[in-house]
Amino acid sequence: MIIATTIEEVRAQVRAWRKEGLTVGLVPTMGYLHEGHASLVTASVSQCDRTVASVFVNPTQFGPGEDLETYPRDFDHDCALLESLGCDLVFHPEVSEMYPEGFATYVEIQSDMPKQLCGKTRPIHFRGVCTVVSKLFNIVTPDKAFFGQKDAQQLAIIRRMVRDLSMGIEIIGCPIVREADGLAKSSRNTYLNADERKAALVLSQSVFLGQKMAEEGETDADKIVAAMIAHIEAEPLARIDYVSAVDGVTMMPVHEIRGTVLVAMAVYIGKTRLIDNFIVEGK
Repeated sequence: MIIATTIEEVRAQVRAWRKEGLTVGLVPTMGYLHEGHASLVTASVSQCDRTVASVFVNPTQFGPGEDLETYPRDFDHDCALLESLGCDLVFHPEVSEMYPEGFATYVEIQSDMPKQLCGKTRPIHFRGVCTVVSKLFNIVTPDKAFFGQKDAQQLAIIRRMVRDLSMGIEIIGCPIVREADGLAKSSRNTYLNADERKAALVLSQSVFLGQKMAEEGETDADKIVAAMIAHIEAEPLARIDYVSAVDGVTMMPVHEIRGTVLVAMAVYIGKTRLIDNFIVEGK
């Protein structure tokens, strides 16, 4: 497995693969990899001839007071996992490589789409995400790129960016990977102490509650959201950022389960902000 730290190294290797007629998959990550990331790499390895994973904690998607400095990092562990999964190249740049002095160009969706859900309390987040992902797309020029469904709003926004800018990259969304007790895999789970780890189960429990209501025929999205909120609020260590039902493509609020609906949440367990969601297909 190749470890590249510069843009030119990545481009040179991808050019060599292209000369051989090989397809390339990209898995963008911020590192501290877990089974959720592993599922993305496995999907890429199965669908593409060569797989590139980026390991880069992107500063432009963190707002003031967020956990940029404390975000967990373990590059040696990441490399060992990626190599075991069949990844061909890891791109691990310094911040100065991605954002050289004088950097002033950003990619931003101007609709209300990034202002919903996580965007309400993280106003610059998706500008940072779109900028770094578009840079990675330009550097790696992948045929396919793989993202987790846990970050459902991010996935929808990247799909829109790729469509709007005619990037010609196939975006593959991969299912949420959960712990045995249901908690969605997240690098931030490591922040939780023992009591918080137990309390965090209210996220997945409320997801399963909402899914069950939808499966049993409930079409009132507000009733589903209210039931989920009530379950979360019964946990003393939980503080809700949002629980919302939105259109699965536009991210705009909906009140009825019709078409593709995303029911998503962000909840603080202690000081740790966790997210989870599910998708329901209405008639």
